[in-house]
Amino acid sequence: MSITVVGLGPGQVELLTAEARAILEHAAGHIFVRTKQHPVVAALSHLAWESFDPLYERAASFEEVYEGIVTTLIEAARHGPVVYAVPGHPLVGEATVRKLLAQARASAMSCSVVPGLSFVDVVLPLLECDALAENLQIVDAFDLAACLDGQPFSGGRWPISPLRPALIGQVSDRFLASKVKLALMRLYPDDIEITVVSRAGMADPLVRRLPLYELDHHEIDALTAVFIPAQSAEQSRVAEGLQQIVARLRAPGGCPWDRQQTPQSLTRHILEEAYELVEAIEQNDTEAICEELGDFVLQAFMQAQLAEEQDAFTLEDVFSGVIHKLVRRHPHVFGSVRAETAEVVLANWEQIKAAERAERKGTAENGTHDVSPFPALARAQRLFRQAARRKQAVPLPPHAAASLENLRQEAPIPEDMVVARLVALCALASEQGIDLERALFRWTRQVEHAQDTTTMNAEAIEEENGA
Repeated sequence: MSITVVGLGPGQVELLTAEARAILEHAAGHIFVRTKQHPVVAALSHLAWESFDPLYERAASFEEVYEGIVTTLIEAARHGPVVYAVPGHPLVGEATVRKLLAQARASAMSCSVVPGLSFVDVVLPLLECDALAENLQIVDAFDLAACLDGQPFSGGRWPISPLRPALIGQVSDRFLASKVKLALMRLYPDDIEITVVSRAGMADPLVRRLPLYELDHHEIDALTAVFIPAQSAEQSRVAEGLQQIVARLRAPGGCPWDRQQTPQSLTRHILEEAYELVEAIEQNDTEAICEELGDFVLQAFMQAQLAEEQDAFTLEDVFSGVIHKLVRRHPHVFGSVRAETAEVVLANWEQIKAAERAERKGTAENGTHDVSPFPALARAQRLFRQAARRKQAVPLPPHAAASLENLRQEAPIPEDMVVARLVALCALASEQGIDLERALFRWTRQVEHAQDTTTMNAEAIEEENGA
């Protein structure tokens, strides 16, 4: 039981390898071709072929075609040797071969691959491109189209980086070319010059240079590939570009102001950018939100760059940490835990964080680690929200309990009335020279310290009982 997969090359029969020709000419078993629409198949018409073209015509989807081809080949191989010939190189853009290799392994069946020239081999000379030296990306047009169809939930799945040159294969028709164009416009300027190569591997290849927005304005054939040059970091619109820009600003010969900054000196800017972002969100100003998000992200990248210079951690460590945390705290998404409501999610979240705190016991982490130090009002409100989720009480300052009870009797109080009372308190504090922000901050710290002490005592009792 054996299958030999043969690559027919990109077009002309002269590009068929000697090994592939010998196997085809002297095949002892059944010969299948994925499609007869290939010049080599016509040139070797004296051989007995069986084509899968009829399957393409009657199947409802490409996936159905692929499954049908693999099933037929596996079944035929049970009765004798099989040769399966495919265009190009069997392992460059051939979904049927990938599936066939997996199925053959599962069936304990021998399956070997005989290489052939791929579309890449014949396109590179036309582009005068050294694939290895230029770190060329090879991208499947169908993958780009799938990302486009998956929006707005395909972020991070784009199989291409604008910072490296890219060669997109299998751009087989104008409909697919249109999808590829729209996908690329998310990552590149509309007018970036691309190179469209058609009929590569034939005697009369066609090379056209045109702006990206014209990609689907011209005829496209089954042998079309699209080349996009690398963009500089300054032109890019991806995270890696920003990382390079920040590193350049901090590097010797960079910006004098940026090179003077420290993690501490930039904390004021972090707060300012956060407040400006919140203001834009509150105003529902999408253009401003986009701009302020950029400023906020810049602060994160700058802090990571400073940390890397101090050999503390890298930006990749930041990404790794938050990814692992999100996966760990969402077992209902990335695991087998069920959580049908937001309330169950929050309950699970608290349990997971409690387990994490137990693992980190003895470090600076504690039960209130996730309470932000700025500003005091937000800090205080967060204390109450956390206490409610944990079904705990927050110790109130003197006289606050009676005041709170009086307010509850008036509830619900309209938002404008709540604001009016806060404003009145601010005015009174100002008249009496009280720094309201600092006073409220001190109270939140006292509560946090009391909670930390309670948590440590409870853990000590648990350890003693366990011992």
